Amino acid sequence: MNSAPSSIRTQTRAVMRSLLAQTAMQLFSEKGFDETTVDEVAVAAGVSRRTLFNYFRTKEDLALSGLNEQGEAIAARLAARPATEDAWASLRQAFLVLDEMAATPEHRLEIVTMLFDNDSLRAGHAEKQARWTDLLAPLIEPRLAESASREYNARVIASVAITCLQMANEEWLRRNGSTALFDLYDAAIAAVRSSN
Repeated sequence: MNSAPSSIRTQTRAVMRSLLAQTAMQLFSEKGFDETTVDEVAVAAGVSRRTLFNYFRTKEDLALSGLNEQGEAIAARLAARPATEDAWASLRQAFLVLDEMAATPEHRLEIVTMLFDNDSLRAGHAEKQARWTDLLAPLIEPRLAESASREYNARVIASVAITCLQMANEEWLRRNGSTALFDLYDAAIAAVRSSN
């Protein structure tokens, strides 16, 4: 009986976090991250500053909150891939969920620009993406041959794939979105795998 109220509270909290983050991202896009205050985000969202800080510790957390959702969506997509599929191919297909989540290429370019042009956001972005390794490695491990180092190998593959995705995003931004992100990702993976 107690699980229903807890579940409703959890869902309500997740919806509220999402709405606050969307409001913040809209303001960040319009005014810039550094130029937007937490108070402005709270006012735009119709909540108090205190309420905002009940959901997010910092302004950076507001800007980076979508990375947690992205990591979970990638993990869910990876878990749904055929068990016999090559780990690299499965990761590539799982990462495609990012294209489905993104709005317009212009909006994505604004967000990626904001994330990479601000030192604290860039560091936070890399840190949150590194946590994806913990989500993805256990899903990669069963796809690898039995060995004493299988768990380690799965973490390495997850980390390398995430780094290649990061590099692809940086190059995509440098090219002002003129090259498809996953063409750049494929090139990064090919560079790593051909050097072995």
